[in-house]
Amino acid sequence: MRSLGWKHSWFVLVSVLFFGLLLQGCEPDKKDSRFQEVLLQGKTMGTTFTIKAFVPVSQMQSLNLYSDITQILADVNQSMSTYIPDSEISRFNRSTDLTPFPISDDFRIVVAESIRLGKSTQTLDVTMGPLINLWGFGPDKHPDRVPSDDEIRAIKQRIGVDKLVLNEQGIAKTIPDLELSFSAIAKGYGIDKVALFLEKQGLTNYMVEIGGELRISGTKENNEPWTIAIEEPDVNLLQRAIHKTLHPGTMSVATSGDYRIYFEVDGVPYAHIISPTTGKPMIQDLVSVTVLNPSAMTADGLATALVAMGTEKAKAYVEQNNIPAYLISKTDKGLESFASKAFAPYM
Repeated sequence: MRSLGWKHSWFVLVSVLFFGLLLQGCEPDKKDSRFQEVLLQGKTMGTTFTIKAFVPVSQMQSLNLYSDITQILADVNQSMSTYIPDSEISRFNRSTDLTPFPISDDFRIVVAESIRLGKSTQTLDVTMGPLINLWGFGPDKHPDRVPSDDEIRAIKQRIGVDKLVLNEQGIAKTIPDLELSFSAIAKGYGIDKVALFLEKQGLTNYMVEIGGELRISGTKENNEPWTIAIEEPDVNLLQRAIHKTLHPGTMSVATSGDYRIYFEVDGVPYAHIISPTTGKPMIQDLVSVTVLNPSAMTADGLATALVAMGTEKAKAYVEQNNIPAYLISKTDKGLESFASKAFAPYM
C-alpha cells in the first residue's frame, strides 16, 4: 500500500516537522510487576511510527495491539493518501463533478477541522497543493526554478478553501479542478485514532509518535512523567541540540519550522512558506513553533498555520485564543523565544 507520502502539509506553509520532539528521561530503578512495557514500531504514511504503552500483565494475552494499530493506520492512509489511486482523496481530486461527493466519517472529521482552522487562522488552506507543487516543494521535491507570474496567477485560480463545501451529503467543489491535500493533518489524525483505540482497551499510559509528532497520556512506570524536548533550531543545519524540555502531561505536541527547506536561484533563497495572497514565498522571522493540544491533528494544523503568520501575528493569535505555544524567532541578536501564557504551566 502506498503511503501518504511526503510528511509536510500542502497548506499555506509546508511544515517542517523535524523530529524536534525527543523523549527524554531515565528508566526507573524499579518496575511495576503489574504492567508490561510494550514497544511497537513500524512504517506508515511515508514515515515511521513508535508506540509505547504500559499494559496490565493480565491483558497481555488477549490484546493484539500491533495488528490492530497497523490496520487503523492503513485505513487512514487508504482514505487520505494522494499516492493511492483509489483512496477517497484521490477519487475526489480526480472528479470534476460539482455535486456532493460521499465521504467516510474519518475523512469528514479531517476536512471539517481543516476548514475550521483555515477560517480561524487565515493561513491554512488544504487546497494549496498545486501552488506548493509549482514552487517545487511538493512530493517530488525539486525546488529548482522560480515560476513565472503568469503560472502563479493561473494556479491561484484553482485554490481556495472557499471553493470547498462540506454538508451532510459529503463534500463538493465549486470549481471542477479543485484538489485537496492534507497529509500532515491526516498524520495527526492517525495519532488520535491510535490513541482512542488504546484508551478503548483501557490503556491510559502511552506515547504515540508518527514522524516526530506525539500524543502522550498518563505517566511512565512508577508514575514517572513523560518529558519532551524541543529541538534547537539550527539555521546552518550543522548540528541538532535540545532547546528546552517540557512536561506536557496528557497532551499532543507538534512542532513546525521553516528553516530546513529552501532553494536558491541565482543566489536568491526561496523558503517554502507560500503567501496565500501573492502566491510567492514569504520572508518572515519565525523559525519554530511548538503547540500543545489534546488532539494531535489540531496541534499540527495550528503549528503549521502559526509559522506562516510570522512572530508578531502568531504571538497575538495564541494569546487571543489561549493556545499553549512556544515560538522561536531569528533576530539580528540571534534566536529569541516566546512562551504563551497558556504554555507556561508545561515548562
